[in-house]
Amino acid sequence: MQITGQARPVQLLKRGNFFQDFLKEHSMKPKIVVVGASGQLGSDCLRILSKQYQTIGITHKQLNISNSANVKKIMADVQPDVIINCAAFTKVDDCENLLEHAFKINAKGPLYLARSASELGAKLIHISTDYVFDGTREIPEGYVENDPPNPVSVYGKSKLAGEQAIISETEKYIIIRTAWLFGIDGNNFLKTIYKLAVSDSIPSLKVINTQYGSFTHTLDLARQIQRLIEIDGHGIYHASGEGYCSWYDGAVYFLKTMGIEKKITACSEKEFPTKAIRPANSILHNQRLIEKNMNIMLNWQVAIDQFVGLFKTSLISKEQNLC
Repeated sequence: MQITGQARPVQLLKRGNFFQDFLKEHSMKPKIVVVGASGQLGSDCLRILSKQYQTIGITHKQLNISNSANVKKIMADVQPDVIINCAAFTKVDDCENLLEHAFKINAKGPLYLARSASELGAKLIHISTDYVFDGTREIPEGYVENDPPNPVSVYGKSKLAGEQAIISETEKYIIIRTAWLFGIDGNNFLKTIYKLAVSDSIPSLKVINTQYGSFTHTLDLARQIQRLIEIDGHGIYHASGEGYCSWYDGAVYFLKTMGIEKKITACSEKEFPTKAIRPANSILHNQRLIEKNMNIMLNWQVAIDQFVGLFKTSLISKEQNLC
């Protein structure tokens, strides 16, 4: 099996045995395995963490986390110090019809990773979701880590089951709940909005203005994960962009930042009926990070500003190549 990682440039040594020196240098660095490495968060975890750690990326094609024997063998071969699980079945509406598959990936998968982590003495960092809450609180009141979960969708229930499986299986874990992710890799809401906005065949857009949360840049979340590794964090943390907005607010701000003029109309979720119930309030407060004076999550508008600053040219280029 081939595994992917981001190699560090190595300067050849003039004296001594190069290979011995290289192995000595790298053996001192913790080894981090990123599961789900081809997704938007997994890719950014490799970008950020490879600067200081040995990083190995494993994609969903290389590892089916719902296969316990496969998980055990690969983790035993790699011998990681930290496992970061970015893998999940995140098609919220499909989960309603594919309940068994959703629980295999989102609950059994984390269980098997936690079991392997426990056997190896490794720490498991698992990415969870705002969907473990029902979203019934009044805006702008959000959810903190010790609020009781109450998922209202199959996706949310499967992710909560994954959290519970980890807690029951290993003591060395971090569970990070986040929401409304966007990054340059993979698919996300902002990239979809951009594609629709630059399409000549679509004169205007309608975007939901009755669901609230906070956009979270995957690069920021990867940096926050690095901080948690550095301080040997433990338990459940919320890590999403600071502040809150609606999907409509986010779309308007993003297109304005991109310099794109497009008519956007606010609407209710009733105009876009879906199989799964979405939380009306997905606001996560990063309470534990703030209490520990280690919250580096940016305000959602600042995060979008930085995303556009870094990737505007790439976004335009990719869309032009598709046309």
